[in-house]
Amino acid sequence: MRHTEVMNQHAGGSDLQKQSEQPWGSVTLSESDGVAVLRLGDGLNTVDGSVLDAVLALLDRLEAAEVPPALVTVGSQRAYCTGYDLEFLAGLEQHAMEFEVERSLDLLARVLTYPGATVAAISGHAFGYGAMLALAHDQRVMRADRGWFCLPEVDLGLEFQPFQLALVRARMTPQAAHRAITTGHRFGAAEAVAAGIVEEVAELEETERRACELAGEGAGKAPAVLKALKTALYAEVLAAPRLGR
Repeated sequence: MRHTEVMNQHAGGSDLQKQSEQPWGSVTLSESDGVAVLRLGDGLNTVDGSVLDAVLALLDRLEAAEVPPALVTVGSQRAYCTGYDLEFLAGLEQHAMEFEVERSLDLLARVLTYPGATVAAISGHAFGYGAMLALAHDQRVMRADRGWFCLPEVDLGLEFQPFQLALVRARMTPQAAHRAITTGHRFGAAEAVAAGIVEEVAELEETERRACELAGEGAGKAPAVLKALKTALYAEVLAAPRLGR
């Protein structure tokens, strides 16, 4: 079975105001000193249609700025993102479910080629699609004392979509990708940094701050050039099939 059949069963930028937080349902966005912080929610942060609507709209808004800010995504203390919302997807007709999954893959591609520095602040569990979302960022900072990075598809009886598999292979070492994909191993923070999955580990109160520092350090690059470089670098990922395309 593929992700379209069964989903995760685990638990314009220029008008953004500095330090202000703007809600889009459970998703909020704030910006300060050239770094936009996109909060994925305050719970398990599963992905449904409303979350996709919000994040895609906010990416449109950020990228519309003359100089898009660096981007940090962060979850709750419990979870960064635990994947697709199974109940939401189960309630859809097949064509509608495939449409939402395809939009979620488009979101990964948007983050992968975002015209600015991107850092995932992994504040809690990152499972399935949540782990893939973290991988789509330039860098990752993971909370030291809580949270797993896990691709549980093998234990759920799922296959990866070609785009998902291409992303994982491009952003993880062959050894780490093999272990994650074929065993569903749950990587804690220390193990994840040793495997090259994340760049840094930090305590809870420092995770977001350090992610913002790294994003700020990567700011100042020409947006069009950076997007073109990322697009060329990940051409094989971007060319991988996304359901109907």
